Amino acid sequence: MFGSFRRRFTLTSFSLNLRHHLNSQHLNPTHFHFPNPNLNPSYTPQTLTIPFNPPKFPIFCSPFSASITRNSEKDEKEQQEEEDNDNEKNPHGKSGCLSPDMSTLLGILLEKGNSKPQVRIQLEQCGVIPSSDLVLEILSRVRNDWESAFTFFMWVTKQPNYAPSLREYHSMISILAKARKFDTAWALINEMRGENGKGKSLVTPKTLSILIRRYCAIHEVGKAINTFYAHKLFKFEVGMEEFHDFLSALCRYKNVRDAEHLLFCNESVFPLNTKSFNIILNGWCNIVCNPCEAKRIWREMSERGVSRDVISYSSMISCSSKFSKLNEVLKLFKQMKEFSVCPDRKVYNAVIHALAKGKLVKDARNLLKIMEDEGIGPNAVTYNSLIKPLCRAHQLDEVQEVFHEMLQRGMSPTVQTYHAFFQILRSGDEVFELLEKMNKVDCCPNNDTYTMLIRKFCRWRQLDNVFKLWGEMSKNGGPDRSSYVALIHGLFLNGKLEEAHKYYQEMKEKRFLPEPKLEEMLQSWVPGSSKQVANLQIID
Repeated sequence: MFGSFRRRFTLTSFSLNLRHHLNSQHLNPTHFHFPNPNLNPSYTPQTLTIPFNPPKFPIFCSPFSASITRNSEKDEKEQQEEEDNDNEKNPHGKSGCLSPDMSTLLGILLEKGNSKPQVRIQLEQCGVIPSSDLVLEILSRVRNDWESAFTFFMWVTKQPNYAPSLREYHSMISILAKARKFDTAWALINEMRGENGKGKSLVTPKTLSILIRRYCAIHEVGKAINTFYAHKLFKFEVGMEEFHDFLSALCRYKNVRDAEHLLFCNESVFPLNTKSFNIILNGWCNIVCNPCEAKRIWREMSERGVSRDVISYSSMISCSSKFSKLNEVLKLFKQMKEFSVCPDRKVYNAVIHALAKGKLVKDARNLLKIMEDEGIGPNAVTYNSLIKPLCRAHQLDEVQEVFHEMLQRGMSPTVQTYHAFFQILRSGDEVFELLEKMNKVDCCPNNDTYTMLIRKFCRWRQLDNVFKLWGEMSKNGGPDRSSYVALIHGLFLNGKLEEAHKYYQEMKEKRFLPEPKLEEMLQSWVPGSSKQVANLQIID
């Protein structure tokens, strides 16, 4: 990485530093499918109708609703959201050693070849007494296998003297919704209401927001709106905060056009304000990354007399930085000071990133000092803003200096920090040593980490390391759809057609959303010659 002499920087330097550091049509009633009361996934659902009567607050939608007709197979990364805040991960954020109870349960749930009836029998006979932390940890580790998670959850609900907590319900609902098992998720919500709504309800606005976000993730805007209506069904208050949360969920998954239309159509109910515009502006700037649309909303704010605040400027500066428009970044940074809008940490981070990206590292570090003089301390994101572009430019001396300063200030590297370092590693040994260090400092790799490294090893034609990573993934929730797509594509490019086909079948058996391009690719190659595969150029 640093040549023959400096190649071990990342590993030896990390080891020393970290050791020191550690010392409308949308408004129609929605039909949901509710399974039988015992919620056994093997049972056939019964169809019930829950009429969502229009609430006392009106909400108007566009009849075109572009996002609803969007191909839901696109934007696979936004659909998996492994690090989705809905999923209650390990409460302590550690991978650590498994407790005996956890090992027993995971051994049952992850055993290959076990049928669901066999799993249920083994769970009944295991003798483990569930606790809230144990349940949440198990759900986190099997979150990409909804059937195993649901089988386990149903076993938990039947244990004597134990009732799942709100966090456990939310974790299970998130897993089901992510797997598009909305019927079963709604059935759990119905169960949370108590005995047909007569008992004490566990349902909260967050319960509904989990489903709203997952509907938005697959661009089912109409169903997201109907779920927003359900606030009134559960007698929850709906105000500006709830409306803003809804707009944010839409924008988070690129339904920005729909969110914008909802904003303007409901002006009489939810008056336009700076925060409303900022949500849409951020959607165009940082989610869709469309500077033309962002500038249109920026002008719209001025024309409607809506004031711009530091968040507005932060979005625009971040957008310009993404497109390497340094002059625009500096112009906006100067403008906000002229209008007496004080920069916050996020603004400084975006400008620092733009300067470092433009190879003005000295200016970026000077701005960091100015930021501190203004009483705004840097955080890990600040240093990541420097480290990422420096790694891309292979300015390794500067990387080492910035990273050392970060640790000296008592800041822990984040997953994003390590992702930047993975980009400049050039051997499998370095990759696995750095992964080991991540685990030692409780900065556990996520599915994005594994997917990125699978692609890297496939480009290097190191398939042994690919499968080694694949085995490691089972310790952190198992592979998700993006991981399967990366693996199958990598195997295909390396001429391993049978293996690629096998994993594609496994992906479909786990009921992940199929990938048409992969299917077409495999169908065109499996019957034919593999000579063409050998001619493919795999470039790192």
